[in-house]
Amino acid sequence: MARGPIAKVHKERHLVSRIGWLRAAVLGANDGIISTASLILGVAGASASKSSILLAGIAGLVAGAMSMAAGEYVSVSSQSDTENADLAREREELATEPEAEREELTQIYVERGVEIALARQVAAQLTAKDALGAHARDELGISEITTARPVQAALTSAATFSVGAAAPLALVLLSPGDWLVPVVAGGSLVALAVLGWLGAKTGGAEVLKPVLRVTFWGALAMAITFGIGVLVGTAV
Repeated sequence: MARGPIAKVHKERHLVSRIGWLRAAVLGANDGIISTASLILGVAGASASKSSILLAGIAGLVAGAMSMAAGEYVSVSSQSDTENADLAREREELATEPEAEREELTQIYVERGVEIALARQVAAQLTAKDALGAHARDELGISEITTARPVQAALTSAATFSVGAAAPLALVLLSPGDWLVPVVAGGSLVALAVLGWLGAKTGGAEVLKPVLRVTFWGALAMAITFGIGVLVGTAV
């Protein structure tokens, strides 16, 4: 019996699988640059010595990295706990009400535009293969790509925060005393722009908006913190 031609399969290059670690990486590095640069400029605005500014920056790096790691772990763990609780409930419902669960799956496919007869057939086949996996994906929206990974998120955030915070600290070491504020501010804004560009390129997104967004908020944070430092330094 002759077989028809096999359709050529083209390669897919979707980047959604990067969402989890990319979000944590961009958030960590962005926070590292902005918070450390702002802290340095705030202390510099109060007319502190270069050694005091550097010490404050190092303390900000260590405290920030630990805070990012703890915050990411706690928040992503909460997401993971919710996912596990939903899966446990779904597993129990599949064991006690299999027919109702299969019909629920059928209705999901019908709502997506599949004819009811075909939807029932698809639901039956997916249930036979992996009922919990089908309900997790199509009813709860939980998949391998979106599953919460607390340890990965915590380590990524701490590491990237430290890398980001190292940039303004290096600028403090390299800048002459009289040029510390403009060098740290300007260099940190360049680092933020590069970070926005890298994040957009890695995620396959348009570049200009992320770059403008991250530099605007970074500049605003640094300006406000420096202004407060100047006011406090003048008052004291």
